[in-house]
Amino acid sequence: MYRKGEVSYQPLALPDRVQLPDDQAQAAAESFLAYMKKRHSVRQFSPRPVPLPIIEACIAAAGTAPSGANHQPWHFVAISDPALKARIRQGAEEEERAFYSGGAGDEWLAALEPIGTGVSKPHLTDAPWLIVVFAQRYGVTQDGARYKNYYVPESTGIATGFLIAALHHAGLCCLEHTPNPMKFLGPLLGRPDHEKPVMILPVGWPAGDATVPAVAKRKKPLPEILSIFRQSDF
Repeated sequence: MYRKGEVSYQPLALPDRVQLPDDQAQAAAESFLAYMKKRHSVRQFSPRPVPLPIIEACIAAAGTAPSGANHQPWHFVAISDPALKARIRQGAEEEERAFYSGGAGDEWLAALEPIGTGVSKPHLTDAPWLIVVFAQRYGVTQDGARYKNYYVPESTGIATGFLIAALHHAGLCCLEHTPNPMKFLGPLLGRPDHEKPVMILPVGWPAGDATVPAVAKRKKPLPEILSIFRQSDF
């Protein structure tokens, strides 16, 4: 985290070691893969409440993500207030109406067809919590001085990935929702101008009749997402 006047490098002995023998590491990696395959984005949520400490712990986990120059250029807003969720839904659906009525273009709409999305976003009011992710274009010190943040989209994306994994680890479901544009969220949630909203995550327990699009189970096979260059190849 940036602090004015801290300009020297001070090494700290690695405080935690979680390394395993190769066989145990392989087993752990495969176990994590199997568990992450059970993560699903859902649009139907149970009315069962989610205690705030669970949300706080998941967001704290997101805050441990690496970031450019360790500036941690993100902010998370967690909302359970029904009236505020309703206002967010209203704003999101206004943007979606423009999107689906021609703003997106035919190719984009065709790509979304198998996902089953549309203008109506009941998950924004049905989910017990909404977590809005903001990316900070620049930082501000306690005395009001502005400083540059680095790799903001990349850093915020990593933190959001941590958050989604933490929510799944807690047994919760979420939906990665990105109305376009999202400028209405900053003023509505009282966030400063230098913070850009990048995602809304409805969060909760899945409804008993929750479904997922069949196409969502199609993942690229490993050879399509991985290239390997070993020392023996040269």
